[in-house]
Amino acid sequence: MSTQVPSSLVTQPDAHSDKESPRWLGPLVLLGPSGLWLGLLLVIPTLLIFELSLVPGIRPGDIVNPSGLDNYGLIFQPVYFRVIGRSLFFAFGTTFFALLLGFPVAYWIALIAPKQWRNLLLLSFVLPLWTSSLLRSYAWITILRPTGVLNSFLQLIGIPPLDLLNRSPAVLIGMSYSMLPYIVLVLYASLEKLDRRLLEAAADLGANPLQVFWKVTIPQSLPGIVAGALLVFITSLGDFVDPELLGGASSMTLARLIYNQFIGATQNWGFGSALSMILIFLVSLAIALLIKYGDRSQVV
Repeated sequence: MSTQVPSSLVTQPDAHSDKESPRWLGPLVLLGPSGLWLGLLLVIPTLLIFELSLVPGIRPGDIVNPSGLDNYGLIFQPVYFRVIGRSLFFAFGTTFFALLLGFPVAYWIALIAPKQWRNLLLLSFVLPLWTSSLLRSYAWITILRPTGVLNSFLQLIGIPPLDLLNRSPAVLIGMSYSMLPYIVLVLYASLEKLDRRLLEAAADLGANPLQVFWKVTIPQSLPGIVAGALLVFITSLGDFVDPELLGGASSMTLARLIYNQFIGATQNWGFGSALSMILIFLVSLAIALLIKYGDRSQVV
């Protein structure tokens, strides 16, 4: 015998209780603080720099009245175009040498060194980052100057001294040394994930070590190589300390030229802002390439 419950006593579900919150609300709450931070300290200052770049010859205290792209036209003058080319040369050169030196080190730590020593070896490469970049540059000045450690050693073994300081080679040496820990860490993280079964299979099929390296190791670690190279390139493009201290007046770079427009005797904020926008564009392009190619799980 069934008992019928009066309909008046049955609790009707609340129509609003089944409504879910909008799907975009959660991500907005999580990203809101960082988005606000980036907006205040990155987006708005960049827009202000872009506005200043449209004002020819503006100096501190002048009224901001955007009037055209004259400042960008100055960039194509041969003297400034050479500065941009030199900055790209240092960035590409530093990336090449850091990759050339860092890959064997990362390969040895990830695949050859005893497992119990890997963390200690990685720490030894991170230790230089605990000191100021200024101190590291002064250390290289002590090594590379005419009466420095390097030339003293060369004279001791009968080799003529080298004139490296205040020249491009000194800048490349200092920048490559500064970037080496970063690329070693990135490459190590990529090489550590290598499928060693593929290395063994390639060797069993008759491939020599060089063929295994080029056809198995490099393709598997290519995302890490791209990510490390772009990271070094982005950082090197805006480096100020090493070119300033190790390169001298003959190694003017884009970062130093921007500094001179804002802080130096020139005091041309409009042109400095235009140079800053060029640097921001180059870095943004490199970051876009890093996002697109640096995080691939596999390479086709």
